[in-house]
This record gives sequence, structure tokens and C-alpha cells, in this order.
Amino acid sequence: MNLTDRINSFVMLGEKLGRYHENSTDPVVKPLVEASNIAFQRNPWFTPEHIRMALNNLGKVLTKENLSIWLSGYASGIEGLTTQKRIGVVMAGNIPAVGFHDFLCVLLSGHKLLAKLSSSDDQLLPAMAEILTKDLPEWKEYISFTSGKLEKFDAIIATGSTNTSRYFEFYFGKYPHVIRRSRNSIAVLSGNETQHDLQNLANDIMLFFGMGCRSISKLYVPTGYDFSNLFIALNKYEYFANHHKYRNNYDYCKSVFMVSQVPFIDTGYLLLTEDEAVASRIAVLHYEFYDTPEAVDLKIRGKLELIQCVISNLSLTFRTLHPGGGQIPALWDYADQTDTMEFLIS
Repeated sequence: MNLTDRINSFVMLGEKLGRYHENSTDPVVKPLVEASNIAFQRNPWFTPEHIRMALNNLGKVLTKENLSIWLSGYASGIEGLTTQKRIGVVMAGNIPAVGFHDFLCVLLSGHKLLAKLSSSDDQLLPAMAEILTKDLPEWKEYISFTSGKLEKFDAIIATGSTNTSRYFEFYFGKYPHVIRRSRNSIAVLSGNETQHDLQNLANDIMLFFGMGCRSISKLYVPTGYDFSNLFIALNKYEYFANHHKYRNNYDYCKSVFMVSQVPFIDTGYLLLTEDEAVASRIAVLHYEFYDTPEAVDLKIRGKLELIQCVISNLSLTFRTLHPGGGQIPALWDYADQTDTMEFLIS
């Protein structure tokens, strides 16, 4: 199985994922439909809407063109791979199919995958693997999943919280490794955003209940910023208040703020509070005022190791994405800015 075969197989998968909802009766997609139903039953955070969105987003990026552009810089290294390794991957489970990019990188690099799935997200990737193996039976030799201890691997990729990363360092430090820690995303607003920008920003804040590392947990806004137009954009997510797990978090945080006499803005489904911390709780959005773009640029530069991506229309001295770009990363947008593919081919 050469690189072209592997690329074509993932293009096929992308076509199925891109039309996942439309093709729910397709026998090829049936395992994924069943897996999605089980995933929602086991984990209420994985709503059918969010599962469908996550899968459709993967379908948008898994095109022949995108894969060819992405892999063009690695092709010689992949084709020149002489020793096939077994790569252990410890996957997170905060949003649906969050471990897919590592799954993709390991398999396209030509190595074998040994994945330890999160109990919160243990259905979707095996279903995608089933689709791949039906298309190309050779994949069976390359893909394996375990719910137990990872054993007999040559290198490790592990994603977890800042606390679990210490555990990963202790147990996996002697192997070649990529170990990722908790990160959050931010937005820097100018006050001149259009309503279309704010609608897209609302998606970056609220999709997946704000639980992704690319979900915005904090806003930097100019002094005197008027939040009213942003609230209008956010209102399309007021139905989150009816989701029992989200509502529990909202009610708890509101109670803590009230007892602690922390000032906050209450939309009825999202709490905004002025706080210097980048990370925020579920149902809470932090904000901080700034005086000049230069000042906020300097402040953020000192926190970049905590930040996954920055959403802004301002011209800043580090990479930014336009509103709406947070939840659909390109294939070459690596978590923690660590080039996973370069690690795998080296």
C-alpha cells in the first residue's frame, strides 16, 4: 500500500463524512451512524448536531487537493521510510473525533497505529477505521485500538490536561514522544466587527459547548466596548440552556459568582466576567479590556504557550484567524504548533 493508495482511501472517507447526514442510509456509512447514536447515548455532551458537524468538518478538509498540498512537503520523507514503527496514541475525548488528526497523520506517514481512546469518545474513530478497511483491507494491519495499557510501541503521541501531561512525561519520557497539554483559544476584537463577523465569532465561542482547545475562552476588547451586538449574535445558542449538563455548569458558576460577589454579565445561557486568565469554565467567557493594539499584542505574546489559536481581524505580530476559522482547522494546523507529521517521518 503506497502513499497514493492511502491518500485515495482518506479522500473516499472524506466524501462519506462530508455527506454523512445525507448518506445515513448508505451501507458503507451505517457503522458510523450506529456509532454516533451510541456515542450520544454514552456521552450527552456529544449531541447529534455536534457529531454531525464534527464529521462534516472533517469531510470538508479531506479532499484530494488539501491532502496533496499538505503532504507535498513530506512526500520524500514518507516514501523514503525504511523502518515501519508502531505509534501509540493517547487520545483526548473533549469533542467528537478530536483524535482524528493524529489518526490521519500516523496512517498517512506509513506507520502503524495503536490508539488508546478516551472513554468519552470511543465510538467514532473505530467506525471510521471500519469504513477505511472496507475500502482497503490492508488497513487492518495498520490500525488497532486498545482500552487497556499501551504496550509494545516505538513512539508515543499523547494529549491530555496539564496534570495528565506530567503523568505522560513520567511514563513515556524514555520514548520518542509528542506530549500535548491544555490550551485554550482567544479572540481580540477591534469593535469594528460586522454582524457577520460576530455571528462567526459566536460559533467559535459556543460550538461543542466551548469544550474544544480551539473554542474561545477569552475575549480581549477595547476599553469601553459595547457587548450588545455580540449578544445578539450569541443568542442563536440560547437553547444550550436546555441541555442538562451545560445548564448544571451554568447554574453552578452563576452561584459561585454570586456567593463570591464576582461581577458578571448574565445572558441567561452564558456568563461573562472580567478575568485575566485565559482558561474559563464551561458556560463562562472571560474578557479583558485593552487600550491599544500594541499593548494587547505584547500581553498576548507573553501567554502564547497557553493559547491554541487567536481569532482577530487586527494585524498582530503572531498568526491569527478570521472569525469563524476556529473550529475548522486545516490539515496543516497542528495542535500546540507541533508538527506531528515531521515527528513521525523523522
